[in-house]
Amino acid sequence: MKTEMAMPLRGISLCSFGILCFLLNLNNLISPAAGYVLKDCRVTRTTQAICQKNSFNLFPKDIPLIVTSIDLSQNNISKLNNADLKNLPNLLSLNLKCNSISIIESGTFVVQMSLEVLNLNSNRLCKLQEGMFDGLVNLTELHLTSNRIKTVAPGSFKSLTKLKFLDLGHNKLHQLKNILQHTPHLQYLSILANNISNFHSWELSNTSTELVSLDLSLNELRVFGLSADIFPNLTRLNLANNGRKNGIVWDVNDTSYLRRVSKLYISGCRLQEQQKVLETFNSSLIFLKLNQMRNNLRVLINISCKIPSLTSLEVRKNDIKYIRSDMLPLCTNLKVLNIGSNKLIDISNNSFQSLRKLNILIMKSNRLKSVPYAVRKTAISKLDLSYNNIIILRCDDFANMTRLSMLHLNNNPLSALQDCVFKDLVNLKFLMLQNSNISKLNSAFIKHLPNLQVLDLSNNQLTLLDHGQFKALNSLQNLTLQGNKLQKLNKGNFNGLSNLTYLNLASNVIAKINIGTFGDLKALKTLYLMTNRLKYTSEKPINDPPFAELSQLDTLYISGQHRHLKSAFPQNLLKGLTNLSLLNIRGNQLISLHPDIFNYTPNLNKLYLSANDLRDLPDNLFSPIQKLKALYISQLNLGSLDFLLLANLTELKFLQVRKNAFSVISETVLQSLPALKYLDMKFNSFSCNCDNAWFIEWVKNNKKTQVLDAYNFDCKFPPNLKGKKLLNIDIRSCTVDIGFICYICTACAVIMTIAVSFTHHFLQWHLVYTYYLMLAFLYNSKHKNKRAHQYDAFVSYNANDEGWVLGELLPNLEDEQGWTLCLHHRDFQPGKSIMENITDAIYSSRKTICVVSRDYLKSEWCSREIQVASFRLFDEQKDVLILVFLEDIPMQQLSPYYRMRRLLKRQTYLSWSRADAHPDLFWEKLRQALDTQEHPMGEHLRLTVEEGPPGERPDQ
Repeated sequence: MKTEMAMPLRGISLCSFGILCFLLNLNNLISPAAGYVLKDCRVTRTTQAICQKNSFNLFPKDIPLIVTSIDLSQNNISKLNNADLKNLPNLLSLNLKCNSISIIESGTFVVQMSLEVLNLNSNRLCKLQEGMFDGLVNLTELHLTSNRIKTVAPGSFKSLTKLKFLDLGHNKLHQLKNILQHTPHLQYLSILANNISNFHSWELSNTSTELVSLDLSLNELRVFGLSADIFPNLTRLNLANNGRKNGIVWDVNDTSYLRRVSKLYISGCRLQEQQKVLETFNSSLIFLKLNQMRNNLRVLINISCKIPSLTSLEVRKNDIKYIRSDMLPLCTNLKVLNIGSNKLIDISNNSFQSLRKLNILIMKSNRLKSVPYAVRKTAISKLDLSYNNIIILRCDDFANMTRLSMLHLNNNPLSALQDCVFKDLVNLKFLMLQNSNISKLNSAFIKHLPNLQVLDLSNNQLTLLDHGQFKALNSLQNLTLQGNKLQKLNKGNFNGLSNLTYLNLASNVIAKINIGTFGDLKALKTLYLMTNRLKYTSEKPINDPPFAELSQLDTLYISGQHRHLKSAFPQNLLKGLTNLSLLNIRGNQLISLHPDIFNYTPNLNKLYLSANDLRDLPDNLFSPIQKLKALYISQLNLGSLDFLLLANLTELKFLQVRKNAFSVISETVLQSLPALKYLDMKFNSFSCNCDNAWFIEWVKNNKKTQVLDAYNFDCKFPPNLKGKKLLNIDIRSCTVDIGFICYICTACAVIMTIAVSFTHHFLQWHLVYTYYLMLAFLYNSKHKNKRAHQYDAFVSYNANDEGWVLGELLPNLEDEQGWTLCLHHRDFQPGKSIMENITDAIYSSRKTICVVSRDYLKSEWCSREIQVASFRLFDEQKDVLILVFLEDIPMQQLSPYYRMRRLLKRQTYLSWSRADAHPDLFWEKLRQALDTQEHPMGEHLRLTVEEGPPGERPDQ
């Protein structure tokens, strides 16, 4: 019996386990993984996590897996644990500068095999430990400047076999030992501003490297010694600001050790053997810095200029006031000369006469009052005279300088330009005149500068542009007039600028743009008009839209117009801008926008509307600009975002709605923006109730849209939650927990399956009995008051016992004693269901005689008959049941037949097997049982002398 039970239960358990697993998986599908909204960081479009200036004390744990770059600079992190980065295997760049990191546990970077750039500048590391950088097998850049590093353990850089850039500047190193031991591919090494006093090649293990640049500046270097060829590829050597006390001892055994150095920085150095040092680079030096030398400068210049390969010389911050003709006579091969920041007052006429190859001359940040005559005797292409004291430009200042292509005259106290000043600059392409106090251009650009491409006149004192002011500038592409005092623009102001693509008119006082102003700018792509005083008071169409002829314009800024009164834009202001991609009209005190204003800009993809008073935007305002990808609508006092429902902005990726008046975010609004990647809703008045429950869940769980700074959203309503954080509000009472429901359903399914299995195996007969008991109860309730006894007894027997019933029972009871019996084979009504016939027969008879045998106990229909009869017995509390046993059946064989065994414990019975000797007594007892009235239970007639079940003797 135990084996029979175990197998079904085991099968049911496996089935239940399968159902449980399925429902749990379904729960996982319904409840998505957490999204990537961060508490104090934001993820940019290039998968960079920006977490700077957030006062972090520990490495944040919620940075998503998709991030490839992290900026954690300017925080308070003091330690990196080996578990901090274990979930970020895709990192390419990690910026931890300006923290307080003093400890990096071994194994911290073991999963950062993709990391290429690590920035640990400005921390508190004192020692580079063994295994500190294990795992960084692909690291190419390591920044460790401005720490407190004193020592480097031998195996610190063991994993950094691909390292190319190492910055150890501003630390406390005394030697270079162990630095290049495991970095064979290092190309750039900076050890500036340490405590290194002696540099010896043997410290670097005498191994050849790929080093290209070595910076030893700002140390107290006393000896520079090379006894081996360890720098065969070195091209840049910086020794600036060393040897200030006693000078540097130059101990290089073979000049070929530095045979490829082309850039040498010895500014501020004190060299014991200047000539010997410079002769070391005699065959390769191209660029030389001699800044802040002061002593023996003339000698150094002469020695340097004897190097035939030298083409670029920088002599800055040496307090040179005068340059005479004998200062640069040997520099015949120079192409670039920088003598800026020297307090120059005068330059003799022949100072540059010997510089026949000179191409670039830089004299910025001096005290020159005029353009030196000496420049006319050069063939330079670039001249920088910015930040001097030049008051006026004369007609012959640039005489015969036909090769000049770039001229910097900015930040000089110029007041006006003469007509002839640029007459010889036929190849000039870049002219910088910004911050120069110019109030009049006169005719400087009407006849000359045919090849000029860039002209910067920003931050001057121009008030008016004359007709054809730039007529000769046919090649001009970029014109900057920002920060002047222009009041209006007229037709012809830009005549001749047919190739202009960039025009900056920002920060003037332009109040009006007259008809045809931009008519000549057919190629214009970018126009800045912000921070002016353009005035429009009505949305009514204007006769001559100012931008009607700018069909190629791509970018237009007309933000921040200074007005005293709130205003509007004409509905056709943007007419003609069919290629416009970016429009900025923020901060214009607009009170409304006409629904048709964007009908003329179908290609717009970035729109700035913030900082206006547009409380109600038309529902169809954005319908014409279906290609919009970025929308800025902050500070508009918007009460809702429902106007976006009809906009159909299916390509919108960035939405900024800061500082508005809505408190509830509609789910349908965000569903109407399927491409949204970034949502900025900072500084709004959020309601922390069930109206925003879906939004809170969406912010936390959606994996498509990043809600910037969502963890800092404050509650404003209701009053008792004011100041709380929106995402910290408990919304469990507002939402249906799908996971919990699935859990309950799963648990119920398992319990029901187990219960059914248990019941089926242990309580099957009880259930069957209960079922038929219920049927009998319903029948009894229905026919209780209208029932009449048609028969004296209903005989319940098995077909195998039909011979005894017809041969013995029927003749004795009906023929001899005159009782009326109900037999199923002759008295059941055809057409009725078997159960209905059984129930009618039992309740239509005064008594029920059950002829019990082993076959009877196995019969399904006999079982049902005795069950209905037993219900009548207990329902009516009358003696209506007579049991006749045809054979002796032991009690243990009655155990499976629960109902029969129970009846035997309460009812007496007749046994035919014991009536062989006295059959007449048997029939008399049966007659007495039929003849008795329906006594209450417990008062029935004793039928036999035995009260135990058949097969058991009274004395047993």
